[in-house]
Amino acid sequence: MSRTIRDAALQTRAQRGRLKPGKKPHWSTLVAGQLALGYRRRHKDAAGNWLARVYLGHERYHIVPLGVADDFGQGMTHAEAQRAALAQKAPRRANRPGGPTAADAIERHVRWLRSDRPAAATEFERTAERHILPVLGAVPLAKLTTDQLTNWRDKLAAAPAYSADHERPTGDERLRARRASSNRVWTVLRAALNSAFEHGLVDANTAWKRVKPLRNTVAARQRFLSVEESVRLINAADQASGFRDLVQAALQTGCRYSELGRLQVQDFRHDKLHVTKSKTGRERWVTLTEEGVAFFARLTAGRAGDEPLLRRRGDGTWQKDHQQLPMAAACKAARLAPRITFHGLRHTYASLAIAAGMPLMILARNLGHVDLTMVTRHYGHLESSYVDAEIKKAAPRFGLVDVGNVRALKRPRG
Repeated sequence: MSRTIRDAALQTRAQRGRLKPGKKPHWSTLVAGQLALGYRRRHKDAAGNWLARVYLGHERYHIVPLGVADDFGQGMTHAEAQRAALAQKAPRRANRPGGPTAADAIERHVRWLRSDRPAAATEFERTAERHILPVLGAVPLAKLTTDQLTNWRDKLAAAPAYSADHERPTGDERLRARRASSNRVWTVLRAALNSAFEHGLVDANTAWKRVKPLRNTVAARQRFLSVEESVRLINAADQASGFRDLVQAALQTGCRYSELGRLQVQDFRHDKLHVTKSKTGRERWVTLTEEGVAFFARLTAGRAGDEPLLRRRGDGTWQKDHQQLPMAAACKAARLAPRITFHGLRHTYASLAIAAGMPLMILARNLGHVDLTMVTRHYGHLESSYVDAEIKKAAPRFGLVDVGNVRALKRPRG
């Protein structure tokens, strides 16, 4: 028996505009017990997407992305979405001995992500190719066992890190980091397996439901620089290669390395920086200080809008891992001990902002986080320190106690 849905009005733009944006789609029945048309709009200022839900029986169904809705004049109309949904059929299982494999599940999930969150799809696929497919890719989903998945996860946690030597943690921190990395990869695989189960590629999900994440993976306090250390690092960074500008841009904005590498000259507008593509797939506007405005105004003066904002060696772009060696050299020249990774500049921006009194909610928005979870986890203690200092500075004093002559009372004996 299919799940009961509450039909939503999806026919017109006005009707869809009154629906609450979010991750969950709104559904309208097309064929009772067999097929429904869905509409999902994650943000009020962005167009929604059409979906089809094909029922497989036993309260399970297959969701198919159909296309972008015509909320702003272009895109798929309601009638076109209906026709596309009616053309859908329940998916057939992979025609191979033993049925669909873990590789099939990952491939199907990547296709879904590409239609919904392209940036997340690329990272998902890269993680799967490196850590999952070589070991589990050929295993049929129906033959996956809890022991097999647990052994794979534990071996991944014990494997050496892929990071460069100058960025690789040691000792207890290395063990914690590897366990945390193993949990992140397991999350990727579990998402693909759950999707395969929901879409009818496998009859049971018991094997992976029993696998629990590793414990004791909470990150240690992040390394960040003081203002004085930041200035030393900027001065020590290589200017000829453009790395000094890259470092200063990170400290002025708190942007991720990948976000900085994709910026174009036209993304700097007035007192803001437009990040068109972030790790989460969402765009955002980063508000700049007057110092940041002056810095980016200098970088963009007289240049074409489609040029890379931050250039590498004159006319190149900053690609994956290009920052590692110059960062190590700059840290050494600036005599920073312990050293800091390039991502630590993002932590530096956040930490210094909180120390100056920026509320966590405002910081989260500028950094591109969807909620306060990450900033609270990493910087909550700094906000508490700021609050303590403000209370001590502003709380009332009555002049009744000479604090210079206060002595602790002795505990009576007996």
